[in-house]
Amino acid sequence: MNSTAKYTTELSRYSNDWYNPGAGGIKRLSWYFINVLFFINPLNPINSLKIWLLRMFGAKVGKGAVIKPAVNIKYPWLLQIGNYSWIGENVWIDNLVQVTIGDNVTLSQGAMLLTGSHDYKKSTFDLIVGNIVLEEGTWIGAKAIVCPGVTCGPHSVLASGSVATTDLEPYTIYQGNPATLKRERHISN
Repeated sequence: MNSTAKYTTELSRYSNDWYNPGAGGIKRLSWYFINVLFFINPLNPINSLKIWLLRMFGAKVGKGAVIKPAVNIKYPWLLQIGNYSWIGENVWIDNLVQVTIGDNVTLSQGAMLLTGSHDYKKSTFDLIVGNIVLEEGTWIGAKAIVCPGVTCGPHSVLASGSVATTDLEPYTIYQGNPATLKRERHISN
């Protein structure tokens, strides 16, 4: 262990004043209540209503998209969902910055897309953010986590319970924490 002076985390000095999610306070407050009533609420199975609400708040949502009950979306105006993509139960899209979900993408139950984290090297625990891109045909398994700044290549798979801290190559299957490449993905007709 290094004998130099140790610094401590000082959350009283934390400030994310630089961060702006891109919408006014009234829009953010309105979305908070819409999200609680119509998205996080597991008693709302009406997909068409959820798609309409997302679009009303600035999300770009393709045709045939499916949003299951109990989905938590931080800021819809920072979200793009492609055609025929599925968002499973209890998915959390914590999109402090842009999240782009391509066509035919599957987010299984309890998956998390986390665009924000903290700089553990700084005593002020500064907020850090990074866009997430899930390219066409990506499958994020149940309870898997995609971390800030990660791009999942076309038809890549992140296995259940795994954590993607770096980009995933196209047509590959990743597993573990941190996720490592396990094998190629072969898709047949």
